Formats: sequence, structure tokens, C-alpha cells
Amino acid sequence: MLSVTLRTLHARWITFVGSFVALALGVALIAVMGLSLASSLNAPDGRPERFAAAPVVVKGADTLRVPTSTGVRVHKLAQPRAVPAGTVAKLKKLGTVVEDRSFAVRARGGPGDLVGHPWSTAAFAPYEIDAGRAPRAADEVVVSGDWAKPGERVRTDRGTVRVAGTVRVAGTIRVAGTGRGGATGRTGATGRVGVTGQVSGAVARRGFENAVFYADERAAALSPRSVQLVVDADTAAVREAVRGSTGVQVLTGDARRYADADPDRDSEALTAMDAMFGTAGGVTGFVSVFVVASTFAFAVAQRRREFGLLRTAGATPGQIRRMVFAEALVVGVLASATGCVLGAYGAPWLAARMVDGGLAPGWFTIGDATWPYHLAFWTGLFVALCGVVAASWRAGRTAPVQALGEAFVDARAMTRGRRLSGLALLATAAVTLVLALVGDPGELLHRKTYVSRPMLLITAVALLAPVVVRPLTRLIAWLPARLPGAGGMLVRENAAAGVRRTAAIAAPVLVTVALAGSLLGATATLNKAKADETRRHSAADFVVTPASGAGFDAATLRGLRKVSGAEVSATSSSAVYVLEDGVSLAKSEARAADPGPLAATTRLPVEAGRTSDLDDDSLIVNREWQRHTVGQRVRVWLGDGTRKSLRIAAVMTTGTGDNGVYVTPRNAPGATVDRVDVALAAGADAHAVAAALRAAVHSSGGQVLTKDQWVRASHPETNRTTRLGLLLVLGIALLYTGISLANTMVMGTSDRVRDLAVLRLAGATRWQVLRLVGAEALTVVAVGGVLGLLVAGLNLLGTWSALGLLSAPTTIEIPWTAVGAVLGACGVTAVVSSVIPAALALRRRAVELAGVRE
Repeated sequence: MLSVTLRTLHARWITFVGSFVALALGVALIAVMGLSLASSLNAPDGRPERFAAAPVVVKGADTLRVPTSTGVRVHKLAQPRAVPAGTVAKLKKLGTVVEDRSFAVRARGGPGDLVGHPWSTAAFAPYEIDAGRAPRAADEVVVSGDWAKPGERVRTDRGTVRVAGTVRVAGTIRVAGTGRGGATGRTGATGRVGVTGQVSGAVARRGFENAVFYADERAAALSPRSVQLVVDADTAAVREAVRGSTGVQVLTGDARRYADADPDRDSEALTAMDAMFGTAGGVTGFVSVFVVASTFAFAVAQRRREFGLLRTAGATPGQIRRMVFAEALVVGVLASATGCVLGAYGAPWLAARMVDGGLAPGWFTIGDATWPYHLAFWTGLFVALCGVVAASWRAGRTAPVQALGEAFVDARAMTRGRRLSGLALLATAAVTLVLALVGDPGELLHRKTYVSRPMLLITAVALLAPVVVRPLTRLIAWLPARLPGAGGMLVRENAAAGVRRTAAIAAPVLVTVALAGSLLGATATLNKAKADETRRHSAADFVVTPASGAGFDAATLRGLRKVSGAEVSATSSSAVYVLEDGVSLAKSEARAADPGPLAATTRLPVEAGRTSDLDDDSLIVNREWQRHTVGQRVRVWLGDGTRKSLRIAAVMTTGTGDNGVYVTPRNAPGATVDRVDVALAAGADAHAVAAALRAAVHSSGGQVLTKDQWVRASHPETNRTTRLGLLLVLGIALLYTGISLANTMVMGTSDRVRDLAVLRLAGATRWQVLRLVGAEALTVVAVGGVLGLLVAGLNLLGTWSALGLLSAPTTIEIPWTAVGAVLGACGVTAVVSSVIPAALALRRRAVELAGVRE
């Protein structure tokens, strides 16, 4: 049997090309993902950046720690606390204390992510003066990078305070050192930052921030609040001084990195990258099994006569099944080995692209782990064998004489097992959807759900496709068949008669169109729902936002409130934490606002209570909260960790998840006003009010937007990582579709050589036959496209229903451009893959072709 298997592979090698390539690419991708995961698990610990040379950093409380029966629950605070004044006084008795401040800066011609600091903190980072000197006056700065030169005057805004119109660049700095490790140094009288030791190679190459350093007094005026400081004193003495100060941290060694901005960004980037590869891996496994199963099923259908001859010669059903399994085993071993080799070369290349694209930390490289290769190889082999199970069973059931007497028309393309499996999966998809809509509609809006759910429905529709292929083909080809000539009729009848061939070719098109429509459509629908929800809930005519993401200062707010004909509601971002079930610490985004202006500028989706009932002893929640009865008191922790008991004043609908919590400014300590909603008073002139608002924020660089402009700005398209992840998934699906289409079309065309010869003998020209072949390919692609759109529509209908139940109604967004591009690519691939083999076959004489036997 092994010799028969090898001879079959040699004689019918073109039948297995698609499965081989699909498996090899799938294994390669799994190997790449495994190597990336192994490298991320062995990631080095982060090193301090801004405070690499600091003796000791003392940081105010920035985490909330709540003890529960199952352990301590920890959450990052929205508003970290400053080090208590009494503690600061004790520390100053021990040694020199330098207060750190960080604030957003906007500079004409500078990078968009500039951040300001006091010059005295530069001594603790691996910086050195590259040109010029330290800042001495209030209108002098030192900048990192090469966007400004010493002596230049640069116009800057601090968002809350205008920095004297322009500042003079006194000097520039650069990151010093190479390699890995910490850095030490001090600032001398000349202002030069001396650095010894080594710093991260990635930091040395690119720096870790775009900084603007001000004189200490000026930085203190621009940013009065400081949440951390550097102490030049004995560590033990510092720890003793802060004893009893709740939440205050003493950071030394590598722990000083927690004083840097966003210290967890590398781990978060790796987590996002692993999640993206995990999603791609799931889709790869699904599509690989799909392609292999479809290819082997079609190959078995083509080899009916071959199996019948073997059965006539005495082969048992078990031997036939073992032969098909052996074929899959050989293809699986060869393809898996090839995929591992491709993965070994592809992983470093992809890692470099991820770093260049900002999706992975600058230090990220592929390690030397070997387990990903084992995982990829055995997964590929398992996929190959799983994909051939159904085909081998069907091959074993071939009767000795039955196959030899069958015509080319597929009389029984739909087996009982396939029908039952398809109906079972379809019922499962429907039942789980209904249960989700009844139980937790919000679950359908999560990315992991709308990425995985389409696969269940895709499989169900693909299994049931032979039932609808014939009527759908006749419907699509109805108009061409009525045109003069026999071409349209032949296209319709050929596609309808070859049900197995049509279903096999339409299946990969179905997968790609369904995934494109479902994934991109779900994100577009959710984005639109969020924008519509925000638009409905806002009664403001204008929204004023600060420059560079900073907050508004008191003077600017006073100017805005003085604008005649405007109802001004100043709000700030914060958070509220609540312990659910006694063990889960949940965070809810919150906005702090005065009740009167809030009611005038918003239309909150309140289903119980009133917005105007909000006061310093209450809050407004949504139905997602475990306790959401008006008048009920809940124990919460505010954005700075303060524990309070507040009464529920009103309850909002759940919506898309953007309906957070509302509190008064007193319950958002430390939060800075970052948005001002403005509603026009009765009879007020909109142009005059807008002009007055712009004048009020001119000095701080704020923006005055209409409500529609603000909605578009605050609800952009899907974030970059998610978008790249979806494009990766769709790219994989499209690649597999191309492989499957090309292989199946070549197999199908080579199997129809006699049909083409008969057409030539009946008087058709060579070009007429090729046009007929191309038209049939496009018709079959159209069948797959219709089925794919059906699946996408059903999936999006579930998302739309969930949004409606969550009181966030919107319209379904179908990504017609992406779907059209996918169909176009599938059409081109199908036509090329069918016409070229047909053209090569038609170079022989029609009489010779008509006599060809399998």
C-alpha cells in the first residue's frame, strides 16, 4: 500500500500542491508565532531611563490595593497622590530633594509628543549636553533631538500657560552611552550632565522621550503638582522617613523604572503582539484545516474511478482509507518540515518589521528556543490528518462497480453525515447567538467574540453549500443564459452540474469574503455605534479641548465662563473603583462635572433617577454595575484611592461601554479639566459665541470644535494594533484562498480536458472555449461571494441586535470596498488558474484530447 501511495503522489502531484503549500505556510506562521512568544516570555526586565542615575526615588501612591478573601486586588490609580508634605519635610532633613514634574509641551516645528521637565532632573537621566548650555532664565530651554538649534527662538505653548510667546533654545542634549545597564552621573556648575556606565542599547539609538527642559522655577510655575521626587540620602534613612505614609514608594535599583512615564509599555506591547499573533494563529489553523479538507474531498471525488478500480482488484475499504491517510501523512510530514525551515528564516525578519513598525520594543529579537518548532511540526501533521478524515471515509465507501459506472454529473454531492454536521453547526451558531443576546449582549461586542464566531457559521454554510450551489448558480447565471448564443447557457449548466467542483472552488472564496465582511464590518459598525451614541448623548453646540492633551488652567476656565450666551460645563477625566462579589476590583471610567451645567449640555441615557440629582454625596452609574438601584449606597474608591460611600443618583443604560460614571469635581481629587462642553443660550449667536470661545483659549492653544467635529476627532477609526491584526488575519485568509483556488481550478480544469475537446469538435473556437472557462470561474467565485456575504450579514446582524438591546442602535456597516477587493482578487486568481491550464491543454488536437482517459 505504501508503494501505491508513493506512486499516486508521484502521478497526481498537482492534486496535493495546494495542501502542501497551505500546510507549509501554516506551519511557518505557527513557528514564527511560537518563536515570538518564547522570546517575549524571556524578555529582559526593564531598566530605568529618566532616573537611571538617581540615588533614591520617592513616589506618591499610584496604586489602589484592596484586601479581599482571595487576596489583595491591585489597580492603577487614575490620579496618583503626591508625597505628603510632612514626608517631604522629613526627607529634606536627610539630604538634597529634587521634585520631578512632567507636562505636555507644544512647540511650532517640534515633535507632537514633547514633554517638559525641570532642568535639575536631567542629572538623573543618561543625558549629556550636545551643544550650548543649561537654561538659566525663565524663557530659556534645553531640548532633546535635532529639531531646534541653540540660539533659535521657538514659539511654544504649555497648554495651560503661554510660555512668554517664544523661548530661546539655550542648548541641546542627547542620550549618552551604549549597551545595557544603568547610568550614573551628576550636573556640574557648567550645566554639563556627566554620565558613566552604560544604558540600554535601544535607548542609546532612539532616546526614550522628546524632552524640553526648563529652569526649575519656571517648570514649577507651569506644573505646580509633583508626585515624585529624587532624594540624595541613605536608602535606609529614606525608608524610615516615609514609614507610615500610605502608599508612598521608595524606588532603588531597577525599580526606579516605575518612576518613568508608562513603565509597562514594553510588556503591554508584547502582550498586544502576542494577542495579535494568537488571533492570527487561530485563523491559520481554521483555514488550514478548511483548505486541506476541501482539497482532499475534491481529490477523492475526482478519483472515484481510481478507487473503484482498486476495489475491483481486491482492495478493502480499510486499505483505501489507509492509502488516503498515508498520502496525507506524507504530505503533512514534508509540508511541516518545510514550514519549520521557513519559520526559522521568517521569524527574525518579522521581528525586525514589528520593531520598525513600533509594535514591539526596540530590544525585541528572536531567541533560540526549540519548542516552537516541535509545536509547529506536530500541529501541521495533526491538521493534515484531521483534514483528510472525512475524505478517507468517503473514499473507503466507494463500491467496486459503482464508481466505474458513474457519469461526470455529481448526483450525490451531499452525504448524510455532511448534511447532519452542517445543520448541527448551524443550529449551534443560532442557539449560542440567542443565548448571548438574552444573557449578555455586550459579550458579542468583544473582539475575541466577533473574530471567533464567524468561523462556526462559515463551517456550517460551507458544509451545506452543495444544497444551495445548484439553485444559486442558476440564479446568478439566469441573465447571461438568456442572452443570444449558447455561452451563457453552457456556463450555467456546467457550473450547476459539477456541484462538487463548484462547492470546492466557492468554499475558499466564502471563507475570505465572510471574514472580511464580518471582521471589518464589526469594527466599522462598533465605531459608528460609538460615534452615534456620543452624538446622541451630547447637547453641546461646541466642545473646547486643550492643546497637547493638557488640562485647562483656572484663568482659561474663568474666561470661558464669562462668554455671553454660553452655558459652560467643564468636565475632567477620573475613575471610580468598586469591589464586586467581594473579590473583584472593577474600574469604571468617570467624568467629573457640576450637575447643573452637566444637565444643560448632555442628554445622558438615564433610565432611572435624574441627572440633576447628582451631588457631592452621590454618583451616576450604568446597568453594568452589580448594584444599580437608585437610592442605594455603594462603597467605592475615588480616582486617587480615597474610600467613600456614595448614593446612586441615577442609572444609565449600558450602551457600547462608553457610558461610564459621573461624579462631582469634589469626588475627582487631582483631576484636571480636560474638556469644556458649551451649549448656546436661547437667542445666542453661534458665530459670536464661537469667536468669543476662541479668544478665551487663544493664549493656551485650545481648540473650539463643533459637536460633529469633536465626535469625529474623539472617535477615530480602529486603533493601529487592532487594524494591523485584522489585516494580518485577512491577509492569511486571502493567501490561503489564492492557494486553494489555484490548486482546485487547476485540478478541475485538467479533469475536464475531454469536455473542452468535445466543445472544440462541436465547432467552438479556441478563444470561445477559453472565454467559457473564464466565465465559469467567475460564476463560481460569485457563488462563493454571495455565500460569504450571507455569512457576514448574519454575523453583523448579531452585532446590530446586541447594540439595539444595549440601547445603542445604529446601522450595519458593510465594508464594500474591502469585500470588492477580495472578490476581485479571487476572480483574477480563479480565471488565471483555469484559463492557463485550459490553454495549455488546447494546444493539442481536439481529436487526441477527446480520446484521453483517466
